[in-house]
Amino acid sequence: MIDLLSVAPQVAVDFLERTASTPRVLQMLQFSLAPAFLLVGIGSTMNVMMARLTWVANRIERLEQRFEDRPEEPCADEIAWLTRRRGIAQRAVMFSTAAAGLISVLIAALFVSAYIHFRIGTFVAVLWVATMALLITGLAFFFRETWIAAKGPATRVSDARKQ
Repeated sequence: MIDLLSVAPQVAVDFLERTASTPRVLQMLQFSLAPAFLLVGIGSTMNVMMARLTWVANRIERLEQRFEDRPEEPCADEIAWLTRRRGIAQRAVMFSTAAAGLISVLIAALFVSAYIHFRIGTFVAVLWVATMALLITGLAFFFRETWIAAKGPATRVSDARKQ
């Protein structure tokens, strides 16, 4: 225990020496800038996704309430269509959130890498690839949801074909 206390001041001094370099801190901030902009982009895209998800959820609630008030009014097809859209939109948000979380870890790892002796280039590359995979998956789900939304529920499509 006493050995630990005698080593602690030296560790603190070493840490301060490594972190005192302004050019090194600036370099890490520059390295972190691109992932930070990506994080902003992911957040903006998630804002759009959440707006669509909220609209779909509110529409389902309104239709279910209307269905309870007037059971003779058929809206089961639209509810099924909206439920499918909601599930896909939820997946888009989940994957995008995971990408945002991973890019945050990447930014932290880039910044910490200036102050450690370990080489973490492979770790950073894996984080970047994993972030891109999650983001691409989230955007694919978002694309699918917008595709389904553009087609409309099955009853509207079949009604339009009859006319």
